[in-house]
Amino acid sequence: MTTQQNTSRGFIIALTATVIWSTTGPFISYLVVTYSLPSLVLAFWRDLFVAFGMSVGLLIFSRRLFSLERRHWVFMVLYGLTLAVFNSMWTFSVQYNGAAVATVLAFSSPAMTAILSRIVFKETFNWVKVVSIALSFLGTILVSGAADPAAWKLNPLGIVFGLLTGLLFAVYNLEGKAASDRHIDSWTALLYSFGSATFFLFFFNIASDLVITRQPALSNMMWLGNSLPGWGLLFFLGVAPTLGGFGLYTLSIRYLSPTVSNLVATLEPVFTAVWSYLFLSEVMNGIQLGGSFLLLLGVILLRTADRKVSE
Repeated sequence: MTTQQNTSRGFIIALTATVIWSTTGPFISYLVVTYSLPSLVLAFWRDLFVAFGMSVGLLIFSRRLFSLERRHWVFMVLYGLTLAVFNSMWTFSVQYNGAAVATVLAFSSPAMTAILSRIVFKETFNWVKVVSIALSFLGTILVSGAADPAAWKLNPLGIVFGLLTGLLFAVYNLEGKAASDRHIDSWTALLYSFGSATFFLFFFNIASDLVITRQPALSNMMWLGNSLPGWGLLFFLGVAPTLGGFGLYTLSIRYLSPTVSNLVATLEPVFTAVWSYLFLSEVMNGIQLGGSFLLLLGVILLRTADRKVSE
């Protein structure tokens, strides 16, 4: 397969992942608002259902993908730890900053990914990527509503959580690239990274109960009780948009650099806004539409430049 075909396939996979991924926001919002589900509890069950869904899928379609060489186990545990801490930092960032500012701080990750990729993988860092990163960051600010000065009433701890979210997502991207370079299948990597993340989130919930909420350990784990609709929606969130989104995104890194995949993923707020309009009747204003245009422009610029280079 030619470089042009690989790049085109990577863009399509990353874009599809972002569309699927973007549905998680409305689902999470509904669960939190309707059931007041604690964020760390939600993160634990979400990751557990992803790992469960992956296990069932591999049992049915490709049992060979369960195989993981012994030399890769430590790497996969660290991969899962990054994912678990990323989920936790995102939770706390939303708690301290609000969703709008937390989104902007999280999408500082393309710039961090570009810098880390340059250091670790010697990735080319040209003017097109610089412009695309700038457009994606500005577009995210506008789409998320963080252009309103009132949204930026931050505290130092909130800023730390927000920037750590961006940094950890950048690290997650690089670990995905490292997994591909180690010839670990993307679905195998997804299974064991989410399995490891579930393990760590279990203990994060214990720590949260004992230190933050001052409640008996794991007292909130069965928060949804006998609510079948709640459990059903949480299960669907894990095995459909989360599994599909993370799985395809991880696969896209096989064909694209971590920086490019991350930049395509910055379209997530745009698609989230579309889903929110369709299912929650939330309408974007003119500023948010302008931000959506900037995000699209950044990705189109990046794709056009990559196409010219590969021709």
